[in-house]
Amino acid sequence: MTDYNFYAGYLRFAADKTERETPEMEAMMAELVRIADLLETANSFNVEADKLRMTARALAGVAGFLQQHILPEIVAAENEIGEAQTRWVIDTSMSVMANLMAHAETTKDSESYKVVLPDYNW
Repeated sequence: MTDYNFYAGYLRFAADKTERETPEMEAMMAELVRIADLLETANSFNVEADKLRMTARALAGVAGFLQQHILPEIVAAENEIGEAQTRWVIDTSMSVMANLMAHAETTKDSESYKVVLPDYNW
């Protein structure tokens, strides 16, 4: 099993930086923290049926935040490992988001979904 503590750290970072202005935002950030906790010991996590779309939106938000605010600084600093790691987090978060949304649509939000993270190499 590969160590995904770095991904857990990115999820927590995004959750910490996000204002919880609505109950929906609070729920999304709580789900990111829940996933981060699970990733400290595993390379997979389950998303309950009633949280598929919310989790997808939260992961898309993580990807957008990193793309807009963090990645440009890492690229400017010429941090190759940081860039590879950040791009992996962005790509993986968007891929998981797409899979969650497709699953929600095909099951009409009635089945949970197991996310298994892809390997990485840097």
